[in-house]
Amino acid sequence: MSGELVVVTGGSGFIGSHCIVQLLAAGHRVRTTVRSLARADEVRAMVAEGGADAAAVEFAEVDLLHDDGWREAFAGATYVLHVASPFPRHQPRDAAELIRPAREGAVRAVRAARDAGAKRLVLTSSFAAVGYSAVLDRPYTEDDWTDPDDEKLTPYVRSKAAAERAAWDAVEREAPDLELAVVNPTAVAGPILGRDLSASVDLMLTLLNGDAPAVPNAASTFVDVRDVAALHVAAMTHPDAAGERFLAASGDPITYPALAELFRERLGDAAKHVPTRRSPDWLVRALAPFNRDLRTLVPELGRLRYVSHEKATRVLGWHPIPPDEAIIAMAESLMRFGLVKP
Repeated sequence: MSGELVVVTGGSGFIGSHCIVQLLAAGHRVRTTVRSLARADEVRAMVAEGGADAAAVEFAEVDLLHDDGWREAFAGATYVLHVASPFPRHQPRDAAELIRPAREGAVRAVRAARDAGAKRLVLTSSFAAVGYSAVLDRPYTEDDWTDPDDEKLTPYVRSKAAAERAAWDAVEREAPDLELAVVNPTAVAGPILGRDLSASVDLMLTLLNGDAPAVPNAASTFVDVRDVAALHVAAMTHPDAAGERFLAASGDPITYPALAELFRERLGDAAKHVPTRRSPDWLVRALAPFNRDLRTLVPELGRLRYVSHEKATRVLGWHPIPPDEAIIAMAESLMRFGLVKP
């Protein structure tokens, strides 16, 4: 047990809460940032649900768009996991609503980590910052980049690319002694720890509750949140992780119709609301001009993005849970919290 202080921004989030659980289990001191200290009890409940000592967590209040509190929140930190970033359930009309807080938050985290004398900052980026500017006939790797200035992309995708670019640039220009490592997860599955759901969880719940009449012909590559947290912790201390990006992905992409079938096969009666019909591509395209969520979906129709985690395995010894196990673990946790219709 090191007892070193690790600051985790965004501790109320899906990934952030799991990072806290694993850091405490490894013997670290943990301070987490939240937008409002009123959420502290909620975070404690999530940490307890994960099996860790919730009373050991310290709290600080910061906002991605304001300087207040960052210096105090990061004081004494040896390591920082900057997990906090906006992830909306619906894409905003103005891309700046997402790009600005994501980019400014990343730069504030770099500066605060530098001023605190932290050794390393691990940034939670996304596959969105890797695989959306080029259609490849090979698996995507950490050498690939999404162009944040590509206005054809969704605001969320652009925000993740812009934030990661800003972090690398800020370290190079303003914090050359601070080590930076980046984790780029694909769609995150695995068990939830609380009832405040992220957008990545909404897809699962929409299918399980039958809130969509049919399933579109799109796909995602999944990864378990517990593996994402483990990759953050490994990237935090491994000597070869400094200055590197690591894709977090497990297995091949899974189409949403196949996801629906997996629920029916593994969950039995609990999957009775899962839709059986498929949405024709032409119908999704026809309705897209009138629905922002469908507009986001149109570029994904019929597309399979293959993602390599070879680097994380080779450098950090990371071996992810199979995607079907991650997906079912999420579904079972949604049921346990009473969020799936009876």
